[in-house]
Amino acid sequence: MDADKKHQLEADAAQLQRLGYAQQLLRDMGGFSNFAVSFSIISILTGAVTLYGHGLRFGGPFVMGVGWPLVAVMTLTVAASLAQLASSYPTAGALYHWAAMLGGVRVGFFTAWLNTIGQFAITAGIDYGLAEFVADMFGWPRERGYVLPLYAAILLSHAVLNHVGVRAVALLNNLSAWYHVAGVAVVIGALVAFAPKQDASFLLTRFSTESNVYAYGFLIGLLQAQWTFTGYDASAHVSEETVDPTRNAPWGIFLSVAVSAVVGYVLLAGVTLAIGDLSAAAAAPNPFLHVLRESLGPALGGALVWIAIGAMWFCGLSSVTSNSRMLFAFARDGGLPASPLLARVSPRYRSPHVAIWVSVAAAFLVAIWSGAYAAMVALSTLALYASYALPVLVGLIARRNGTWTHRGPWDLGRYSTLVNVVALGWCAVVMVLFVLPPNELAGYTFAGALILLTVYWVAFQRHTFVGPKLARVAPASLQATSGK
Repeated sequence: MDADKKHQLEADAAQLQRLGYAQQLLRDMGGFSNFAVSFSIISILTGAVTLYGHGLRFGGPFVMGVGWPLVAVMTLTVAASLAQLASSYPTAGALYHWAAMLGGVRVGFFTAWLNTIGQFAITAGIDYGLAEFVADMFGWPRERGYVLPLYAAILLSHAVLNHVGVRAVALLNNLSAWYHVAGVAVVIGALVAFAPKQDASFLLTRFSTESNVYAYGFLIGLLQAQWTFTGYDASAHVSEETVDPTRNAPWGIFLSVAVSAVVGYVLLAGVTLAIGDLSAAAAAPNPFLHVLRESLGPALGGALVWIAIGAMWFCGLSSVTSNSRMLFAFARDGGLPASPLLARVSPRYRSPHVAIWVSVAAAFLVAIWSGAYAAMVALSTLALYASYALPVLVGLIARRNGTWTHRGPWDLGRYSTLVNVVALGWCAVVMVLFVLPPNELAGYTFAGALILLTVYWVAFQRHTFVGPKLARVAPASLQATSGK
């Protein structure tokens, strides 16, 4: 290890100590590795692909041509708001720690649980969608008797790798980022070279098979883009495994959304302009697979779908990494049942091994409970954006009343209030849109979870849960973490 890196690691460990925690996890991720975790979870070859049919059926090409950039721009305000917080408090607890520090233990408690539920659901959505695609490629029906065993096997592969291969997972995340870029390039190249193409104006075509009121169908169709833009808080959750996290973690959050926005738009435009018969594509069981096979032939189209399937596997691997770190951090502070068990770190592999297996088991249960794929992704989007909004809200209030003064090197400066307000407004829109039909089950599940969490807080945790250690660190010590 060179002297500069050793000095940086010592500084990072000292910074974490000032925030109240010892360095337990292996800190070996550089800036690109940190970016790659979030970029892999966003995974345009997962969200944009598995929900391509959802967007096409509800809003048609207009959802791809206009809906995607709309959602991307609004999501960037959320990402920037979270990045600013990550620069000040680089811990594995991330959103939960920020909310507790700036808004109190109760806000932190609900943020942690909402983020945990959202991450369980997003892992379920990623890996269940992957299992459905694999079933489609093998020509199997999408009945649960066929899909659930595939889903379990995929979850198992992600759990084992996260348990025993901390360095391997970091390397695979790096590979994943390049794989996604190369995969999109191959798909677009094949479509440009061999597929018949519509005029660019086709991206403005309004079409819906699911709603008599087009505006409503378009708004519901935005779930395709919005679910894709979830999970980018992963860069913050791996802060304790990242070198120089006050800079690398916030850039990982922001750039993962920005790069995904551009690359994803190119992908969706290329696929959509290759549609020959719009009605037939929308009616197909798997519209993405249908478009590629019809425009490029069964052999080449099928090969490109296998490329997307590989990206989905990488996406699920990163999701389990992020999910387990959140669970570990919350358990470390005593916020979960069986917290001492969930907070264990494998002495051999230096991974939060119990949290990893619990995360995977919970994701499996989410799939059993929700049944419908759209319900899984809607639930994950609702819960995650609620957990994003809470720390942004209390951060805005804390900055306005002067109690948050120790900022990190990644800061929005005078634009903070404007960006935070726009971000909160968009989170509110997301919370309304994705409980409307046909996503009622996600809404009912989310509401039920809030009720149970409230009961759990009032009956058990209100008088015993003290929150993250950083919430009890003296302000002067916290000031030292900003690097200013």
